[in-house]
Amino acid sequence: MKYEGNISGAGELQVDGSLKGDIRVVRVVIGEGGAVEGTVHADILEVRGRVSGAIVAKQVKLFATSRVEGDITQEQLSIEQGAWFQGRCTQAKRDTPGANMLESPTPAEKPAPAKTDAKVEAKPAA
Repeated sequence: MKYEGNISGAGELQVDGSLKGDIRVVRVVIGEGGAVEGTVHADILEVRGRVSGAIVAKQVKLFATSRVEGDITQEQLSIEQGAWFQGRCTQAKRDTPGANMLESPTPAEKPAPAKTDAKVEAKPAA
């Protein structure tokens, strides 16, 4: 399944299809069949599929089946043998310059509460 649009919310998201857009949720799992083209912003990110775009997360795990093309800004990074990563990696601690990228959105930036865990502003792609 293919979607275009942005996804944001306070819950968890698993991507097993193709998404063209930005993701901003607490926990993201990109399955082996999943592909994201856009920025991924999360507290915890597990990648088994593909990401083409920037990653900003507190904890990032790239599994052996992952393919990531883009820069990663994180506190913790784990890369399994066999994973493919092309880009720059920047470790950001809370007390270093640029660490504000790891913070949750300010109240003015937070989306309105949704009835489900994640707010999906996406439509099936043609």
